[in-house]
Parts: sequence; structure tokens; C-alpha cells
Amino acid sequence: MNRLLIIDGMNLVRRLYAAQPDEQDLAGLAQRSISACRKLCLHHQPSHLAIVWDGEQESWRKKLYPDYKKGRKPMPQLLADYLPQLKQLLAAEGMASVNADSEADDVIATLASKICQHGGEAVIVSTDKGFSQLQFKGLQQWDHFSNAWLDVAALEQKLGISRHQLLDFMALSGDSGNRIPGIPGIGPKSAAELLKSFRSLANIYNALDKLGSKQAEKLRNGYDMARLSYRLAKLRTDLDLHINLSDYRWQSQ
Repeated sequence: MNRLLIIDGMNLVRRLYAAQPDEQDLAGLAQRSISACRKLCLHHQPSHLAIVWDGEQESWRKKLYPDYKKGRKPMPQLLADYLPQLKQLLAAEGMASVNADSEADDVIATLASKICQHGGEAVIVSTDKGFSQLQFKGLQQWDHFSNAWLDVAALEQKLGISRHQLLDFMALSGDSGNRIPGIPGIGPKSAAELLKSFRSLANIYNALDKLGSKQAEKLRNGYDMARLSYRLAKLRTDLDLHINLSDYRWQSQ
């Protein structure tokens, strides 16, 4: 059975870079990045490996909503300039890259979707909780820095929702990390309570007459923003990637 290890490249490398005492130590960063990928391969025993990187083009989300990810700390220029060389060093170790046009997230989601739909397994290596919306048979998410699988039960308990309600939850309350707006006046607690009572965003909007007048008005006025937020939060799994899985076969060095 094919098992594809999908590494969120910037998620991994930016955290490794931030943790090192000397930001000028790029050779050390390369060594730590290669070591981390080797450790991941040793642990997960993949048949294939792909490191997915963000691209420089403006994403469709940014075009749809210009404030998307606004204010996020930019990548240090030193690291940005070093990335091409880092990718070459990883490739020399048999660790092939997939370069997204813009955001890596949709490419990662598409890769995971395709391998699982063809009876394989996928392991996404990332700390990004947004990937928990993906619920394909054979898909799991690994946090390299915690050295553990994503704890879905803990995430559900923290948010007060079930995993399948995550997109509806973000449509209501937004996502501050990505500047997804949600509905003004509807915070995480209110969103969780609404979803506990009505189970889904559609059900909530079909039951506005059962809510208090102020909350119903917020929801009614925020309908378009909820639809926009849902679209921004939802990962695409239908990209045409033009890649051949055989090019990403992993052979331990």
C-alpha cells in the first residue's frame, strides 16, 4: 500500500528557524531540516515523500478577501533567500519538493485526497489545525514538534464542537490567525453554543425565529460574511497538480 508523507515545508522550516539561537546559521538550519525529515521518514515509514512549499503568487483567497492573512509576520528575508538552496539540499537527500503557486494548504489537501481516494494512506506533517477538516479514510496528521498525532478529541473539547462542524464554526466565529472574519458579534463561545443546539450552519439559519432578536439580527446581517468565511476556511482538494507520484518515491539513504 502506498503511504505518502506530506510535509508542510514552511510550517516545519520556519519553526526550526525561529528556534535556533543564531539566525545567520543557515547551514545549521539545513542540517536540522534534513534531520527532521529523516526522523519523520524513520517514524512513519512512507513509500513516498513530498515537501510542499508556499509560492509567491497571490492566492485566490486573497483575491476574494484582501484582508486574508493581513498583518501576518512576513518570512525573514534571510530565510526567503536561502529557500532555493535548502530545497536543493533536501532533494540531494532524496526529499523531493512540490512548489505551490501560492498557498501550500490546498496542494497538501489535494495530495492527501488523491492518495486516500486511491486506497492509499497519507500523513500530513503540520501544526496547522485547519487540516483537521479533512476526514478521508487513511489520513492522519502528525505534529513533529509535539512528536504526536493531532489530538482531535482535545481540539473538539477546546472548541466545544465536533470535528465535522469545524467549517461551520469558522464561518460563524472566524479564524483570527488567518484573519477570516466570521460574523461580527459572534465569538467562539456563541458559535459553539449555536452548533451544539442546531448542529449545522444551515440549521441555524433555518431557525432564526427560535433565537433572541439581537442574536438573530447579527446572524441575519452577517449571512454574506458567514458564506465568505466558509469559503476562505475550506481547503480545496481538486487542484490539477500535474505531478507523478512515482517521482516522489522515498528510498532511505
